[in-house]
This record gives sequence, structure tokens and C-alpha cells, in this order.
Amino acid sequence: MAINRRNFLKTTLAGTVATAATPLLASCAGSPEGKTATSGKICCSNSNAKLRLSFQEGIAPGETLAEKLDYMEKLGIEGFEPGGWDLKGRVKEIKGLLNDRPIQVSAICAGFQGFILSTDPAIRQQCMDTMKEIIEAAGELGSTGVIIVPAFNQQVPALLHTMETRDFLCEQFNEMGTFAAQHGTTVIFEPLNRGEAFYLRQVADAASICRDIDNPGVRCMGDFWHMTWEETSDMGAFLAGGQYLQHVHVASRKRRSMPGEDGDADNYTDGFRGLKMIGYNNYVSFECGCQGDREVVVPAAVELLRKQWEEA
Repeated sequence: MAINRRNFLKTTLAGTVATAATPLLASCAGSPEGKTATSGKICCSNSNAKLRLSFQEGIAPGETLAEKLDYMEKLGIEGFEPGGWDLKGRVKEIKGLLNDRPIQVSAICAGFQGFILSTDPAIRQQCMDTMKEIIEAAGELGSTGVIIVPAFNQQVPALLHTMETRDFLCEQFNEMGTFAAQHGTTVIFEPLNRGEAFYLRQVADAASICRDIDNPGVRCMGDFWHMTWEETSDMGAFLAGGQYLQHVHVASRKRRSMPGEDGDADNYTDGFRGLKMIGYNNYVSFECGCQGDREVVVPAAVELLRKQWEEA
């Protein structure tokens, strides 16, 4: 049969689409949790996936940490993300306030000194030493991990962005990750947008480093705010994170305020779909400012995320 160029392209494209869709369709059909969305989009939802919301310390209204935790408990918030600064001195306080509450410590947000990609060995050692102190406290609190950024833009002079630097980073974090695993926790790479960090800007980059280190104490995270500027697809970013994804931050997508305060821009459904596909059941933690009345805006943000999770 003669075939012209148009028919050839139709046949070839149809075959390509069918082949590309086959693994996803097969995995959906072969599992009880797999489903096809009514919108016509193919969606694989893993039954292990769960939306577990977490607040950093400044999110909930309240004068004291006890008041903030009371507020969080009423909203059904499951995680608390403290900062790492002086965490060792706060372990007893935090443990006491969380006792008999349905809230656990999620990740620890930074708090270390120095930076691991400094050209100065003393500054690198300061980073390693202070991180280990925070990691030890995180282990006592049952935290999922300590968040770290290899270098911010303002931290100079820094090692050149080369393969040798990447290899050095892997060596340093293998040591740090082993220490974290010994204390029942992890270190968590956080990719940032290019305005804040020259190194490590996409979840896939962080996950590839985790893969190469191959240490259960080294994991990565995604932050919807930074992903807005660096990722072409929220879902694709989380799929790339896969088994290494340990934590997620969320904020509004224009002003880094409460989810919902930037209107229609604050859509996390695509990312939530990706989290569902990988069976993500760690925390999605609020790291953001607030433009309005917290008593009004915070519950609305929580409701928005729960609604979009159900829609994903």
C-alpha cells in the first residue's frame, strides 16, 4: 500500500503515543489504587500517599509555642517544623509541649553555620560541626531530617561549580548522612531558585546527588515557591525526586505568602498529583509570610491545600 507523508506521520505519532502510555497504563491497571481521571488525564494514585500538613514555628497565630500548637491541633496539622538554631537547647521544651499531642516534629529548617562549599576549610568544618549538632538533636526529636543548602549566592568565596566540586559535595554529605542515619534521621538537600542559590536549583539535580551518594541518611526536598521559577512541571519535579523525596515546602506562588493569597496562581494540584503517584506520605510544610489576618488566612490556606489534594 502506498503511504504519503501525512499518513506516515499520523501512523508514527499514534504508535509513539501508544508506546509511551503503555507502562503507565499497565501500572495503573495492575494495581487496585490505579485509576483514570474523569478529565481524561491518566493518573496513577498510590494508596500509600497522604497529605500530612506541617507548620513552621511562625505560621500559626499565638504568643507562645504552646498556644501555636493548640491552634495547630485544632486545625488537624500533623507536623511542626522548628528552626535548627539552638535546637539542642530546645529539645526538652519541644518534647514536653508535643507530649500527648497528635503532632510530631517534621523536618528541621537549617540553623547551621558556615557553608559546605566554602573555599575556606575552617568554614566548611564549621558547617559540618554545627550540622552534626543539629542532626543529633533532630534524632532525639524523631525528626524526618535537617534541611541544608550547599551554598547561598551571598556566601563567597565558594568552590567553582565543577564536577570536582560535585564529587567533593558527595563525599561531605556521605559523612553527614552516615552520622544522620546513626541518629535515626536524615540530611535533606533543598534546591532553591537562581536568585538565592547558584548551586542545586532543581529537584532532579538534588535527587541525582542522593542517588550517587547512595546513603539512606541523605535525601532531598521540593519547595513549591522555588519550583515556580525553576521547574517546568511540578509533577515532573516530584516524580524525579521519587524515593529520595523527604520533605516539601509550600507558599503562595507570587509573593511567598499563605497559599491562596495570590489567587488563582496558587494551584498545587499538578504537584500533588506527582506526590500521589510516588506514594508520598511525609510532610508538606508551610514556609511563607502572611498578608492578611492569620486567624482567617491560615485556616483558608489549609482548606485550599486539602481541597486540591483531593482533586489531584
